[in-house]
Amino acid sequence: MRSLRMKVIMTRKRSQAETRDTEYGTVKYEESDPSGWKFWKKRRYIVGILAFFGFFTSYILRVNLSVAIVAMTTNYTKTDSEGNLYYEREFDWDSKLQGWILSSFFYGYITTQLFGGWLAAKIGGKRVFGLGIATTALFTLITPPLVRINVYILIALRVIEGIFEGVTYPCVHAIWANWAPPLERSKLATLAFSGSFFGTVVAMPICGIMADRLGWASIFYTFGAIGLLWYAIWSYVVTDKPEDDPHISEAELRYIKSSLEETNDEEIVHPWKEIVTSMPVWAIVAAHFSENWGFYTMLTQLPTFLSDTQNFKLEKAGFMSALPYLAMAIMISGGGYFADYLRERKILTTTQVRKVFNCGGFISQTIFMMCAAFIMTPFAVIACITVAIGLGGFSWVGFSVNHLDIAPRHASILMGFGNTIATVPGIVSPILTGYIVQNKTAAEWRVVFIIAASIYLGGAIIYGVFASGELQPWAVNPKTKKGNSYDNAGLEVDTFTK
Repeated sequence: MRSLRMKVIMTRKRSQAETRDTEYGTVKYEESDPSGWKFWKKRRYIVGILAFFGFFTSYILRVNLSVAIVAMTTNYTKTDSEGNLYYEREFDWDSKLQGWILSSFFYGYITTQLFGGWLAAKIGGKRVFGLGIATTALFTLITPPLVRINVYILIALRVIEGIFEGVTYPCVHAIWANWAPPLERSKLATLAFSGSFFGTVVAMPICGIMADRLGWASIFYTFGAIGLLWYAIWSYVVTDKPEDDPHISEAELRYIKSSLEETNDEEIVHPWKEIVTSMPVWAIVAAHFSENWGFYTMLTQLPTFLSDTQNFKLEKAGFMSALPYLAMAIMISGGGYFADYLRERKILTTTQVRKVFNCGGFISQTIFMMCAAFIMTPFAVIACITVAIGLGGFSWVGFSVNHLDIAPRHASILMGFGNTIATVPGIVSPILTGYIVQNKTAAEWRVVFIIAASIYLGGAIIYGVFASGELQPWAVNPKTKKGNSYDNAGLEVDTFTK
């Protein structure tokens, strides 16, 4: 009798949900999530976890040189034939040359952003994402013997690594376009992206310890091998589309497909003119550029800054450098879940969620980065940098998912377009810092922090004025008159029939 009553109640609730008024208009309920809270039974979360470890690995491969270069250029004691002690360093690179070395990765990285997005839309994100990281890992493995030949070989290797890793961010949106129900876009995308920051958390201290105790070359050998191991697992487990996954349940497949527009594998024509003239697109680009300026400045320079101004030894500098990225990883993961909660409960619209998280993060980063510039005591500067970088996790909940809101069919292309421009800070910032910080003084580093804070503020203003969370008219599928626009509970909507 009790079970019958429960069935009646559930049927009544389902009936009440048949039609609902949302921010988009009147919508019809399609399917509920069959797995509930048991994420380990959801294949889309398995994809998300493996994408997390892919970004985790890719960022270790990217950031390892930031720690290793300190060991490679640090003075160490040697004894001559007469027993006298003297100082020597393995690589005699000045700050300007180090700036060029640290930025060389991004010379290649900037060239394949659009190509990666286009290629993923053509052949699938799984293969492009996997091969990009695997090739980077392979070149990392051969770095130690080649760098001892000539510094310009190191620069060439880093450029090549950047070329292959440049496809990773754009092509992952091609995966989510097929795997992520609209309600879960924030949490799935930020779950994957948070791997980047957890990778940085692990890389900073572990690379510092390995460089001190095993030598800097061990960093490249170890993590290059880990990258190849990840690729083998990724290739075996993940498919481009849920219908190609032999282990997905029928209920989950039905849930995903009912919430996403059926494209029937038709050729997608990208409206380039509309993309490059769209202010919501440029708002995302501006936000991405601003966040990357502060992020790449700290990513490439934080160990050196702590060594220069706080006299931290390499191992301690590695641990301290990891704290901001630990905070960021926590913020981005929690922020993704909170953002989807606000949308599901209709507390905020999608546009409001993106703007609140993005602009709130940027303004907070501006304040704490300015504090770090003028409070140069060890505890205070670490605390301010940790909070500033950590709050960047909230901004990622804004701009990094926004492509899927405004044009899901073109999301990989939009990410490639935006990340091309957002890679410029990775090239310019280390070089600019190398020219500013020549005497390693606190005053020189203060200029670096003020520049980053100013760019954060500019990004907050542009995104706050021009960003949108609504499907754009140019993103509508001309055949179905839709573009994957859905309300906040995975419900299909025709945005233009309000």
